[in-house]
Amino acid sequence: MKPKICIITGSTLGGAEYVAEHIADVLEQQDYEVRLEHGPSIEDVINEKCWLVVTSTHGAGELPDNIKPLFEKLAFHSKPLTNLRFAVIGLGNSDYDTFCHAVNKVEQLLLAKEALQLCDSLRMDMLHINDPEQTAEEWLPQFTNQL
Repeated sequence: MKPKICIITGSTLGGAEYVAEHIADVLEQQDYEVRLEHGPSIEDVINEKCWLVVTSTHGAGELPDNIKPLFEKLAFHSKPLTNLRFAVIGLGNSDYDTFCHAVNKVEQLLLAKEALQLCDSLRMDMLHINDPEQTAEEWLPQFTNQL
């Protein structure tokens, strides 16, 4: 049986949500059980065993407002997340020196909480990628092959 995947999106303008929805469709076609969460609370996702975080970077390298509270609460969550496996897809703009810093923040926090990162994160530079949904789909086997 394939594991359930909880896709968590952090989006300001909707780009990360579009990528997440496309990836959810692809995973469902591959018979994965998928739960898609746009800006969940910690209570919504803390018991999930596999996260795929799809996020843009906002402002000066920040997480988007819709997932910032989740990661702020996770920072103070007392229990280690040793049962959590995760991967990250990031959308950013290399014109900024904070390119995909939200990805770095997600990785650092989850690794500090003892979660297991399944593969290298995908950092998409939206200046050079015309089809982020397709780019994410091409990256997806790096994630699913580790499940």
